[in-house]
Amino acid sequence: MWGDFDMTTKNIWGYAVFAVSMIVGAGAHAQVQQFPKTKTAVVAPRLPATTNAVPVGDARPVWGWLDFCRRMPAECRGSGARPQDVRLDTASWNVLVEVNRSINAAIEPITDQEHWSVPDRWDYPSDGKGDCEDYVLLKRKVLIERGFPRQALLVTVVVDHNGEGHAVLTAKTDHGDFVLDNMRDEVRTWVSTGYRFVKRQSQDDPNRWVALDDGMAAPAQVAAH
Repeated sequence: MWGDFDMTTKNIWGYAVFAVSMIVGAGAHAQVQQFPKTKTAVVAPRLPATTNAVPVGDARPVWGWLDFCRRMPAECRGSGARPQDVRLDTASWNVLVEVNRSINAAIEPITDQEHWSVPDRWDYPSDGKGDCEDYVLLKRKVLIERGFPRQALLVTVVVDHNGEGHAVLTAKTDHGDFVLDNMRDEVRTWVSTGYRFVKRQSQDDPNRWVALDDGMAAPAQVAAH
């Protein structure tokens, strides 16, 4: 049962290492903006600043996030630091790609109803199973542990190609906003996903959410993928 699992930072990191060790290097700890070298060098794309999604106002936080924070408040505390973007270079780009790919491969997709017998529950996929927001939470956790600034890793709600709510992780960089998605291993710019962006966390405070698409109501919950 989930309630019997000791969800400490040590256990989360241990699971994260297991999930990504084959590709991104088990147990590696990096300081901010110091990333491990990878076997295959991928040239980081150079994109203009206009590829950033622009917030249009405040939005109501997603219920799943509020419930997650109620159960795991330490995972949701704001650092009080100023907004910071990822400095995108070959090393940081490789880490984004490899964390996205490896966690996608490590987690078995399953709906919250099948998993927990509830319509919507956000959690770390400690048993190797989860839906879209669980992938997002683990990717966020691993990237923070790898040295990426927390303020640049934003849980984001979109409307997918089927018109359903879906969660992705936005990585804000000095060359635009990139999306880590459990539906594809490729890390894409937000404008090339084909999704309708609804809202995401603010860089100032992970518990404050901002709207990204004026005139569209956010889905009450995100669908499993």
